[in-house]
Amino acid sequence: MPRLSNPRSSLFHLQVLSGCAIIVRGQPRGGPPPERQINLSNIRAGAMARRAAQGQPDSKDTPDEPYAFQAREFLRKKLIGKEVCFTVEIKTALGREYGMVYLGKDTSGENIAEALVNEGLATVRREGIRGNNPEQVRLCELEDQAKSSKKGQWSEGGGTHTIRDMKYTIENPRNFVDSLHQKPINGNEPCIGHIGNLWPQKQRLMGIRHLICPSFKREADGTETPEPFAAEAKFFTESRLLQRDVQIILESCPNQIILGTILHPNGNITELLLKEGFARCVDWSMAVYTQGAEKLRAAERSAKERKVRIWKDYVAPTANLDQKDRQFVAKVMQVVNADAMVVKLNSGEYKTIHLSSIRPPRNESENKDKDKRFRPLYDIPYMFEAREFLRKKLIGKKVNVTVDYIRAATGPGEGTPAFAERTCATVTIGGINIAEALVSKGLATVIRYRQDDDQRSSHYDELLAAEARAIKNGKGLHSKKEVPIHRVADISGETQKAKQFLPFLQRAGRSEAVVEYVFSGSRLKLYMPKETCLITFLLAGIECPRSSRNLPGGLQVAEPFSDEAMLFTKELVLQREVEVEVESMDKAGNFIGWLHIEGVNLSVALVENALSKVHFTAERSAYYKTLVSAEEVCRQRKEKVWANYEEKPVEEVVHLSEEKERVANYRHVFVTEITDQLHFYAQDVETGGQLESLMETMRAELASQPPVEGSFVARRGDYCIAKFADGEWYRARVEKVESPAKVHVFYIDYGNREVVSSTRLAAMLPAFSTRALPAQATEYTFAFIQVPQDEDARADVVDCVVRDIQNIQCLLNVEYSGATCPHVTVQFGDTKDDVGLGLVKEGLVMVDVRKEKHLQKMVRPQILFLAILNIWRYGDFRADDADEFGYRR
Repeated sequence: MPRLSNPRSSLFHLQVLSGCAIIVRGQPRGGPPPERQINLSNIRAGAMARRAAQGQPDSKDTPDEPYAFQAREFLRKKLIGKEVCFTVEIKTALGREYGMVYLGKDTSGENIAEALVNEGLATVRREGIRGNNPEQVRLCELEDQAKSSKKGQWSEGGGTHTIRDMKYTIENPRNFVDSLHQKPINGNEPCIGHIGNLWPQKQRLMGIRHLICPSFKREADGTETPEPFAAEAKFFTESRLLQRDVQIILESCPNQIILGTILHPNGNITELLLKEGFARCVDWSMAVYTQGAEKLRAAERSAKERKVRIWKDYVAPTANLDQKDRQFVAKVMQVVNADAMVVKLNSGEYKTIHLSSIRPPRNESENKDKDKRFRPLYDIPYMFEAREFLRKKLIGKKVNVTVDYIRAATGPGEGTPAFAERTCATVTIGGINIAEALVSKGLATVIRYRQDDDQRSSHYDELLAAEARAIKNGKGLHSKKEVPIHRVADISGETQKAKQFLPFLQRAGRSEAVVEYVFSGSRLKLYMPKETCLITFLLAGIECPRSSRNLPGGLQVAEPFSDEAMLFTKELVLQREVEVEVESMDKAGNFIGWLHIEGVNLSVALVENALSKVHFTAERSAYYKTLVSAEEVCRQRKEKVWANYEEKPVEEVVHLSEEKERVANYRHVFVTEITDQLHFYAQDVETGGQLESLMETMRAELASQPPVEGSFVARRGDYCIAKFADGEWYRARVEKVESPAKVHVFYIDYGNREVVSSTRLAAMLPAFSTRALPAQATEYTFAFIQVPQDEDARADVVDCVVRDIQNIQCLLNVEYSGATCPHVTVQFGDTKDDVGLGLVKEGLVMVDVRKEKHLQKMVRPQILFLAILNIWRYGDFRADDADEFGYRR
């Protein structure tokens, strides 16, 4: 064996394996220094206890030899963290090195082998002693002195009392942890043994689970491949903790794994690892960390900001935002369900903010009533309570917003809807984190993320702790009680229900309500908490500019200042608690009355801000004088709706009687449908080509991508496409829904109606909507004739008209307007004969005498007697009571 004698020094790190073996390292240069094991020459110390090999049933636990642990501890306390010098005397063929170790920078320091022998903790290997070697002779002399002094192994009793009773498992780890009550306890070997991949293996007693470091991956051939910075992280921890006297705090025991914190006299290694960029926080165990989770997050945040080690490529979620866009103060205008809100910035801009890292209540039940319209706010358990909590706490108040991350827009996937880009932030008011308060009441849950996903709340640990408290106390979503049920009747547009409800509201005087939605400046949807119903409410006494909306005939263009009026109403009353006085209702089932908020009459406020005019119906109200005086002020200033107002000069008006001439402007139409009431639907021939082109394109699109059968949920008033009896798709509008098997639809381009199953309906694509091409079927009725009220006589007229003009191109002229549709005269396309005049000549209808002079020449009563036919076959019956015979005069 080669003998080496050159002295070397190790200045940084030591590890004591046993009483006669140590590991030394030099100073780190560009990375962790290599390890080197030195076995002390000429001496032998007792072997340490060893656990039986896993997976080998024949192997057994080996106990300590006498004084083995004491020898190891003697060296640990003497050498760990000290500078040593060593010489290598022998290096075996297997690479094992034997030599002498001295405490200090050179060989003049204390000889470690001699110190062990002197204390009786090691024996000398006398079989290899040479008389001419003074170091070996010195060891023998020290051993003889220890024997005579009965030190260590040479004491009486054989040292059986020094053998440790080792336990490698704990029967009930949870009880063991709880019994310590999270008090610091001293620990070295039982807790901080050999650090493998920085973390102790499963057979070790405890692990630091509040963070995760880069590790060593074990390959199939048994070799270990370090992840980036894994070796540096291991060395960083070993050099500070390995075989040092520390304190540990056992905090929890999930899944039989004891979690805790290691406290070094110089600080908390967990915080140091995070601060130096060697580790990242572990979310699931942060809630049980007793030393302050915010300290760990702050340390991790510091490493991210400095972009050190594992964070060298880190980009903050809000790195692309200006400081003014990251933190700002805003006023809450609307709460959207239970996790989002619309706020108004100081610039006047509106912005939707989502609460970071929380999920609102969700509908877990799969048994939905398909016949019932699904309303998330009332049908999802605890959604209403969550929305009300936010509404009462935030609406109309200023909050502090800290943007945590921007969630990118996502497209629709299989089973997942599309989401627009979302700004997620932490919202606080009066120092209270709104998301945390919501979670603590069990009205929301915390989203779990991947460990490498940093798009989360800046107060994520507080959210997890709040959720843990809510679960423990059985709050809200975590309660085992029956979920609250909100049976809210929506009587908006339900005329019969509204009529029954009207007397109660009129007698109630002022009733409490919450404004749920604002359709326009004067049209709102209210929730009546006492009556648990939703109503549509129209402001009385004013004429407010109308907003744009879709009508059967096409899009109605918004009137000037309609958007301003709606915005004014939203800012003043949306989701606020108000009082209403109901006076009446209209024919559509909408209630009409006065709305008050904090002593302000909304009708008066709109007039005062020149966003509405006074309606003549206000004359009989108690607010008429206030409305008129406010209107007069705005009219004089010519503000907003009065901007183009010009006061009419007072002058003498001379009434001239001029006879108005009838205008004959016939256009070509195609009659598509005739009703039982003698109304008919017609298409303009000029736009017929556009309709044909649209239908061909739509059917080709549906042929290439057929709609999923039954996917469309029919609702009254919705536009859709329906498959007619001929197997082709047509544009339609839902008029009534009896059940999924009975849906009443109106074909908007042809005027006919049909009852179909919902499986024959599909959603209308935007490219084929009424915005692309308005509904082509327009309803008309005949001018100057009276329709018989007798069913048989009326059926004869309808049959005659169907034979004459249905599915035929005719000429049409609008004569005058009617209550429901225009009154027209129709001529045959070829002969130009008047269809209505032909019905009169046949004795099928009577003439409707008009008072307008320019129309009277079209009415010729003598035609009634040209032929004694049909209704005239028994003579002139008009002298009798017409109502008795089913005709009106």
